[in-house]
Parts: sequence; C-alpha cells; structure tokens
Amino acid sequence: MQLLSLREHSRKELERKLAAYEETPGELAQALDFLQAKGFIDEQRVVESVVNRRAAKLGASRVRQELLAKGLPPEAVALAVDQLRSTELERGREVWRKKFGAPPADASERAKQVRFLLTRGFGAEVVRRLVSGADELV
Repeated sequence: MQLLSLREHSRKELERKLAAYEETPGELAQALDFLQAKGFIDEQRVVESVVNRRAAKLGASRVRQELLAKGLPPEAVALAVDQLRSTELERGREVWRKKFGAPPADASERAKQVRFLLTRGFGAEVVRRLVSGADELV
C-alpha cells in the first residue's frame, strides 16, 4: 500500500518490486488480484499518470518507452502515444525554447540541439523543423 500511495504503479512494476518479499508461492499474486479488484491498481490510471508527468518534457517516443517498460498493455500505450504525437511540435518547441531559446549559430551548436531533442524522444521531423527555424520559434 505504501508504494501505491506514492504514485500509480502497474501490476508488473509491483510484481517486480515485491517479489523478494513473497513468503509462499502465489501469495503476491493473490494480494495483487485483491488490490486490482478493489481498484487500487488500474492500468489506465498508470498510463494517464505517466503521460501527465512526462509529456511536457519528453517526446512521444520516450514516453512510449517508459510506458512499455512498466509492462502496460500495448494497445493502451499505442493510444496514448497517438494522442501525444498530435501535440509533439508544440511540446518540442517549448522544451527547445527553455533549453536554447535561439537558433543554432553554427554546425556544432546545431548538432548539440538535435542530439538534445532526439534524446528527449522527439521525432526526427519535429526536431528538423525546430532546429532549422522553419517554424516561428521565439
């Protein structure tokens, strides 16, 4: 219960974290089934929580990676990522503005900005548009 009070956890996350404390086989599965039946574990809430926490700073690819790492259903992950892709340019623009604020002065600076945005999980087309100054950036 303490883990669930801190943030939303998927069933797989809880299994991973609590497996070492299981005294008899099947005991953990029963406890998790009970928590899921009572509504304490909800995969959709986990997806929404991760998207709300991470979308402002990360691109759709990186959020997708985090959701899959939590063992969430691929259908729910795909739906969330599709919704994120529609706002990726605006979110990328805000992340770029906070970090850099000005178009790159030379090739070295351009490479630095591209690497930063790509590691944050923004798509190649979005990064190209942001760094090239094709959009109104400032």
